[in-house]
Amino acid sequence: MSRVVVRAPIRRWTGETFVSRPDSVAGEEPLELRVDGRQVTLTMRTPGHDLDLVHGFLHAEGVLVTAADVSVARYCDGVDDEGRQTYNVLDVSLSPEVPAERVADALSGAVRGFTTTSSCGVCGKSGIEALHVRMRHPLPVAAPVFDPRLLARLPDLLRARQQTFRRTGGLHAAALAAPDGTLSHVREDVGRHNAVDKVLGAALRAGELPAGGQALLTSSRASYELVQKALMAGIAVLVAVSAPSSLAVQLAAESGMTLVGFTRADGFNVYSAPERVAGAAG
Repeated sequence: MSRVVVRAPIRRWTGETFVSRPDSVAGEEPLELRVDGRQVTLTMRTPGHDLDLVHGFLHAEGVLVTAADVSVARYCDGVDDEGRQTYNVLDVSLSPEVPAERVADALSGAVRGFTTTSSCGVCGKSGIEALHVRMRHPLPVAAPVFDPRLLARLPDLLRARQQTFRRTGGLHAAALAAPDGTLSHVREDVGRHNAVDKVLGAALRAGELPAGGQALLTSSRASYELVQKALMAGIAVLVAVSAPSSLAVQLAAESGMTLVGFTRADGFNVYSAPERVAGAAG
């Protein structure tokens, strides 16, 4: 049985009677992340692309700069009642070249559980100032510039690539989008932050960060944590299908990021840095 898509028996009301049939639901399982044997976080995710997920997560938290910072990543210890590997515990061994002070500073966030949920524990002006200190990649001043007609099409282009969503209806998706509409590293997950981590982790492993020439596209709302993850990857444009939060708008504006929300075929809102959307700054 697939752990990404699980079959569940249901009773469906048809408007006149109930019928019995199986339904496809999105898989959701815990993933415990350890760094050099130390438990760092536990997140609920859709199994699949776990290496991308942990690379993206650790990059956003400041542990990783390049994929070479990871010497070994392996599953361990996770077994079910019958002794079968569950692939739900992943241990990352860092390269000896990674500065100990960088790891210690980043892993000190474990006391707040990192930014794995919307209750990230980072709020207010002090959190924004701390993020500016940690940003590694300056954003491109004007480029890339996106055609507004293309931006309006991006959610439909993403939905066409959401294979598991078509079967379950229960997953977020994210991808990198080039100014010509090409999507890369399309990933799905029950958690919007996990989907983004999978995308950015895939780009990190491919040697494609910083990704200043592309936009981060997400099927979810735009939260502070998603803006933060994009900034850490040097991405200057974030396009969300749903609404942004107030702190996401504040962080994007102060960082010079172009934040686009409520993106639909019939229009969208530009909340900050409109110069990267053709015609928006006039």
